Amino acid sequence: MGRLFTNDYSETCRKEILDAIAGIGNDQNRGYGLDKHSENAEKLILKRFGVEGGRVFFVAGGTQTNMTVLSYLLKPYEAVVAAATGHINVHETGAVEASGHKIVTVPGLDGKVLPGEIEAAVKKHTDEHMVKIRAVYVSDSTETGSVYTKNELLEIRRVCDRLGLLLFLDGARLGVALTCAANDITPEFIGQNCDVFYVGGTKNGLLFGEAVVFKDRALAEEFRYHIKNRGAMLAKGFVAGAMFERAFTDDLYFEIAADTNKAAEYLAGKLRGKVVFTSEPVTNQIFVDLESEKGLELIDRFGCELWEDRGERLTVRIVTSFATKKEDCDELAAFIGG
Repeated sequence: MGRLFTNDYSETCRKEILDAIAGIGNDQNRGYGLDKHSENAEKLILKRFGVEGGRVFFVAGGTQTNMTVLSYLLKPYEAVVAAATGHINVHETGAVEASGHKIVTVPGLDGKVLPGEIEAAVKKHTDEHMVKIRAVYVSDSTETGSVYTKNELLEIRRVCDRLGLLLFLDGARLGVALTCAANDITPEFIGQNCDVFYVGGTKNGLLFGEAVVFKDRALAEEFRYHIKNRGAMLAKGFVAGAMFERAFTDDLYFEIAADTNKAAEYLAGKLRGKVVFTSEPVTNQIFVDLESEKGLELIDRFGCELWEDRGERLTVRIVTSFATKKEDCDELAAFIGG
């Protein structure tokens, strides 16, 4: 078996992050995110995303974050709009709905929610006999590897403002979204236009962890209670704090993401002409159309994920990480081209 291209979290973490954890050694820290490292990481993240007076909280993983945030933002009878391909709808075992909140799905386009779909969904939920839509869930990058443009997110923001909805952005892969060639959004734009978003560490070279950012401190006032209530509060929160503190020193976070994208760009270049892309690769998720037998061989040898089985042909997902080397890409490309 060659180097795995299953996902972007099969490796432990970047050396700089591991060094940061080792650097705190057996220093004693306050628990539950009340330590100096978490406090400094919060300041660095708020500054980098241009959020004055906001709050940052650290949660272990993406599914836990999505469920904890949405179950906090929504009243028992309220719901969230998401693309049918959205992570909360497809890959989280119904975690959000298990918390008591319906996900109202819309078709979307290339993994992205369309403003008109949000408005149409709200209009369909007319009275107290239906759930009340209160939030919109988007992810950047999306489950299909696409990224939102500045204009697309602005249009969603305008619809949310007009309809009184909260905008929540799943940033599990925010690093690769903000550093890819197709991106025209700044971190500050995310901070200005999302009510709540998170900065993904698990899929961007950290050992674990997601940094949840609330733009409005008042909205976040009781979130710590909710984190604890949902079993998501880290006793050793200082470990997450130390990792994000290092990641947002000298923009290491974006350096890691850029390296991940560079590997994907190189691999896509090697594959071009040898395969059909089901969508044009822009981040570190590459989707290819292959004859069934070849696709199954690719999955077996390189750990790629079967995305869609269409009988004689398969869509297979190939994912690069910060640790992917050119020689790894060369090996996969040669296998497909052989």
